[in-house]
Parts: sequence; structure tokens; C-alpha cells
Amino acid sequence: MSVHRVSREVISGCVVRGAAAEVRSLLQEGLALGFPPRALVTALMDGMERVAELFRTGEFCVPEVLVAARAVRTGLGVLVPHFRSAQEQKAGTLVLGTVQGDLHDIGKTLVGIVFQGAGYEVVDLGVDVAPERFVQAVADYRPHLLGLSALLTYTMKHMKRTIRALAEAGLRPQVRVLVGGAPVTAEFARDIGADGYADDAFAALEVATSLLHTPRRGKRLRVRRSEPVARCRTWPAVL
Repeated sequence: MSVHRVSREVISGCVVRGAAAEVRSLLQEGLALGFPPRALVTALMDGMERVAELFRTGEFCVPEVLVAARAVRTGLGVLVPHFRSAQEQKAGTLVLGTVQGDLHDIGKTLVGIVFQGAGYEVVDLGVDVAPERFVQAVADYRPHLLGLSALLTYTMKHMKRTIRALAEAGLRPQVRVLVGGAPVTAEFARDIGADGYADDAFAALEVATSLLHTPRRGKRLRVRRSEPVARCRTWPAVL
């Protein structure tokens, strides 16, 4: 591979194509050439931003997004050890999981990958997570954000239970709660006392950025919706 191939444009293009092996090779060479890890992450996120735009215009659907996200995860596997050694500042910490009684994880996993690519430390609790486990994770990790996902209407009630459990444990003021998933609406999020709502992983990142850069003022809900074209609307919304 020639030196000039290690560039922001080439790496981001490989992400869009979902070329995980090429991403790994380019990042390894970039590190060997002395590129800062943060600059290489920026190239990964450039690719994911292009994927987000393709998703929102309907040119990409969930399978293409997941392939691109897998390429980003491969790249992060190369870069994360170098972040730690360089003690680079993280953007924040996100604990996330799919609520109790719900075993769906595609959207949740994609959210975690997107946040990792943006510089967050992500603690993924998996699926079928009871309110008590969320509370314990908030106590243990002291995250800036807690992400709750549900794909089934009858499991949405556990989002409310989790927020109530955080309040009962005295932890609610310490963390911003972001909710999402196919049946979840902004109105529901507001009713249960969440801080933010998003209908896809990229929108979730925008909401998180907004939440972390503004002080708490009352119970104003932060909302971000994406609008992919009709042919993609049959795919599940994600968070």
C-alpha cells in the first residue's frame, strides 16, 4: 500500500463501502506513519456521517448502515488502545441497554458503535436489562448518559420503571436519560421524564451532544427525528 492512500477521504470511503479489512489496514498504516489517533477517528466519523446522510435520503437502509458500522467497530478496535496510551480526552460515558423483557439489540448496538466512533466510552449492558441493573451501572460507572432501548410496545413500561428506580436511588440528577426504539415517541419520552428522544443512532448522538453542552433547565425534552424516504420506513427505528 502506498503512503498517499492513508487519507481522510480514503478511510471514510472504506467506511461507506463497509470494507472492514481495508479500514483496519489503513488505520494500522496511519498509526505507523504517526497520524494522531484522534485524526483517524475523525476519518471514521466522516464516513459514518456520509452513511447517515445516505440513510436519511433513503439510499441506504439498515443493512447497509450495519455493514458500515461494523467497519467502524473494526477501526475502533485498532485505535482504542492508542487512545488509552495517549490519554486522549473522551467525549463522555454512555451506559446503554435494551430494557427488561426485550431481546432486540441491532439498534442498540448501532447506537453504541456510533457513540464509540464519536469518542464516547460505551458500556453496553446487553438485552433484557432490569431496572436494578441499570441503576447499579449508573452507580458504578457514573456515566453522563443512559440510553434505554425498546422495540416492543409492551416493554416500554420498563423505561418508566428504570427512570423511577434511578430517582428512588437518588441517582436521577446525575445522568441524562435518552430513550428510543420503534414504538417510542417523543410524547412518551416526555411523559416518563426522559431527557432526550431520538429515532436513529445518528440523531441520538446529536441529542446527546446538545444535552451535555447545556445545563439542566426544568424538564425540557430534547428531540431529534430523522426522515428517511418511504422505501426505508419499513425498517425498525433504532436506539
